[in-house]
Amino acid sequence: QLQASGGGLVQPGGSLRLSCAASESISSAYVMGWYRQVPGKQRELVATISSGGHTIYADSVKGRFTISKDNTKTTVYLQMNGLKSEDTAVYYCLLTPVGSRGSWGQGTLVTVSS
Repeated sequence: QLQASGGGLVQPGGSLRLSCAASESISSAYVMGWYRQVPGKQRELVATISSGGHTIYADSVKGRFTISKDNTKTTVYLQMNGLKSEDTAVYYCLLTPVGSRGSWGQGTLVTVSS
């Protein structure tokens, strides 16, 4: 089970940090990441990080967002800087152990507005 937190209302140019923690630590290899969705559109990838530390970012967030993880527990963070109105969405985390089906956390709403 995944627990996501950190969403909220922020002004354009501001920052937020999202967290997603798994209820149980995973000892095997995995990929953990953030996706976002706005009404009427498909859920899209924001950033992912593997247990080995390899990261992937959507072009739209490169240079502004940073994904990281806590090596002592199965927790991933998304530091979002320079937020824009188009970043407004519900953000979901996804944990995929290698060779297994992934599981989604509940969404956390990020609203960027003045």
